[in-house]
Amino acid sequence: MFLLRLFLNLLAVFHSCSENDFLHAYLPGDIMIGGLIPIHQQTNRTEDRKMHCLFNAFIYRFTSQTFLHSQVMIYAIEEINRRTPRLLPNLTLGYDIYDTCGDVSLAIRAALQLLKNQSDPQSIFSSPCYFLMSDCILVHKLQAMIVSYFVSKGVCKVLTSFSFPPQISYASTSELLSMKYKFPTFLRTVSSDKYQTQAILELVKNFTWQSVVIVGSDDEYGKYGSDSLEKHFEENNICVDFVEILPGNFNENSSTAKDLIEKITTSTAEAIIMFTKDANVRIILEAVIKQNITRNWIASDTWSTSPKISEIKGIELIGPVFGFIFSQNEVPGFQNYVRSLFNGTSNAILRHYLLSINNSKEDMECNCQEKTSKPNCLHCYIDHGESYGIYLAVQVIAEGLRSLLKCDHQSCERTRFTPFELFKEISNIKLTVNNTTINFDANGDPSLGYDIMLWNTSESKRGEFIKSMSDEHMLIILCLSKVSVFNCSKKCQPGQILKSKELGGCCHECSDCSSEEYSFGNGQCCFDLYLCLQILPKGKRHTCVNKKEIFLEWSDPFSIILSTMAASAIVLTVVIAIIIGINYGTPIVKAIGGCLCFVELASLLLSFCLTFTFIGKPTAHSCVGVPLFGITFSLCISCILANLIQIMVGFSFDPKICSRIKKLNHPVAVVVIISGVQVGVSLAWLILLPRSPQKVPQLPDTILYQCDFTNESINFFATTVVYNSFWGFVCFIFAFRGRQLPDIYKNATLISLSMVLFLIIWIVILPIYINLQGKNKPAICSVAILISCLSILGCHLAPKCYIMLFRKEINNQNAISEYIRKHYERKNLPVVTSS
Repeated sequence: MFLLRLFLNLLAVFHSCSENDFLHAYLPGDIMIGGLIPIHQQTNRTEDRKMHCLFNAFIYRFTSQTFLHSQVMIYAIEEINRRTPRLLPNLTLGYDIYDTCGDVSLAIRAALQLLKNQSDPQSIFSSPCYFLMSDCILVHKLQAMIVSYFVSKGVCKVLTSFSFPPQISYASTSELLSMKYKFPTFLRTVSSDKYQTQAILELVKNFTWQSVVIVGSDDEYGKYGSDSLEKHFEENNICVDFVEILPGNFNENSSTAKDLIEKITTSTAEAIIMFTKDANVRIILEAVIKQNITRNWIASDTWSTSPKISEIKGIELIGPVFGFIFSQNEVPGFQNYVRSLFNGTSNAILRHYLLSINNSKEDMECNCQEKTSKPNCLHCYIDHGESYGIYLAVQVIAEGLRSLLKCDHQSCERTRFTPFELFKEISNIKLTVNNTTINFDANGDPSLGYDIMLWNTSESKRGEFIKSMSDEHMLIILCLSKVSVFNCSKKCQPGQILKSKELGGCCHECSDCSSEEYSFGNGQCCFDLYLCLQILPKGKRHTCVNKKEIFLEWSDPFSIILSTMAASAIVLTVVIAIIIGINYGTPIVKAIGGCLCFVELASLLLSFCLTFTFIGKPTAHSCVGVPLFGITFSLCISCILANLIQIMVGFSFDPKICSRIKKLNHPVAVVVIISGVQVGVSLAWLILLPRSPQKVPQLPDTILYQCDFTNESINFFATTVVYNSFWGFVCFIFAFRGRQLPDIYKNATLISLSMVLFLIIWIVILPIYINLQGKNKPAICSVAILISCLSILGCHLAPKCYIMLFRKEINNQNAISEYIRKHYERKNLPVVTSS
């Protein structure tokens, strides 16, 4: 009932409107495309309190560029109708284009009038499903509407309530229109402001500007754009000096204009971003020229190519202007069409233009640099932005119709369809037009981007395109500009630094460096960033010297001792591996774990190699020493624990102990589980908090290089050491319990000794390593690793090699059996041995 009541109210509006209230052009067709284009830019309110557009030729002439926007739509539709072979056989496209005068209320009235022209209200009410369902076929020829950026939001809100035709905008960039739950049938052939604001942020970051001003307007375009920019700058620590939102009645005589110019004059911002329409920008820049203010200016897409702005007298004095424009292209054949526009072509808007020109009393000579409104100069006003957007909009509508109606070169299978069906078809289309590929995402936004341009203000004309934001040409022009006041005092004397004032805002002042600091400059305006660096000789705060780099060098005596110990340990490990390999299969090798002893030796070998990563200048690769040691040592301890469990099972005759220990006698599982947990912790450390070299200030003339050690890294380091220490303690308990067993090779006793050494060394070294500063810090860790590994090598494996080499008489089964028998005889316990 609510929608029905609303529609009845709209019908009343239909009948209150007259076609004479609007300037519009009409061509009948089987399928109609509506157009709402702001050809004029001025309105007035009459005695009946209704808004009217001032399109009387004697009062106000329209803009040639917006006039051409209406003609490019007409050209695109007529081109499709003339195309051979036919895109839509046996069907013709028509147009009904209205001048909205850049006013939302007039645009809504024009939209309703347009729908009234193309529909039969009686047939709508007689429809069994009325007009509220998306699968109903409405009785009107209007199937799509092309709208400008001034009216999109208001028109869409009205039209989408009744499943009216899809609206395609050629210039609306507001992020709000991407919200499909609010504007379900809205599409556009320009990029969203979401991408434009991100591009502006990248430009500001590229020049390392630290402060900006944002000027927006009190409409959806200016508000959403300003809010998005402010959010981006806040997230990137770029100071926004102030944000000014211009009211709808902004003009050169308003108090807002005077206050804004005063703010700009006193502002220390490095760039001023204007996110508003060109009429507002013109007022501001004319005042800026009068006040002789120079700044860096960033133009949004609404005025980045505006002839109104580039033609301002003295525009070359304001400073560099960077503009963001839609990805542009030329409408094929349109320039020739415009040149021959007055040779038989006729429509109401064109006739109105001719009336305006005829009353201007101008000659017919053309000079594009002067950009007059003469008929033969119209081609000078063809833009490659919005005109191309209109052309694309017509093309996607036509291609959507062709796909929906299943047309070939002879006929179309369908002739009736709903606007919702057309919207769905257009939404899924992918079309290449004049080397531009366009398709829409889920929000109705196209796959197009923005171009950045730099104005050539010295010639008072639109600037040249810059291919990338890092282009040297852009930097040179910025350096050579006459911009004078940035950051309160842009240039500081040698020995000074820019610091924020206590008054707040983005203002900075020059302060002397401390006695232990210095600064210097290279005289290039693009790089005058004076940062106080750690120092050199007294009293010379403007001189640059190389500081001495401090780290544990290879030539350091401590490094030589560590390297010698590590190299010797590596050789010893290899020799032990060879001896064990030669004697593999003998009882003593089985007693130390069999094949597990090779895994143990490999882990010790890797641990000894890791000690070299703590010597020399730290690199990204050398900083992985501690996490990798956690993996190698856990692998070693897990092999020892598996060996101890085997000893307990083999020599303990206590039934209770045996039954419990046998459940753990799975060497491979023990090794995989214990070392696997440590692998997970160390990999998490390496991935989440990868250690990297860092410079740590030490004495005034030195810089210490070391691997970074944050609080989070300390947590991982402590977890690694505690985890390995826990299993070392478990090994000690097992070994201590097994020292009374009849073990001829004293495995348990020697392992107990190695685990005690391991635990003691890390209990002592861990707090020292965490709190120690200086170049010897990595050496402490290297010492701990060497002692830990040497204790295992020396206590667990080296004595067995001595037996294999010099006590071969006990490396046989008979000797072991005799030893076990005598052991239990001394304890008066019966024992059964096998020969």
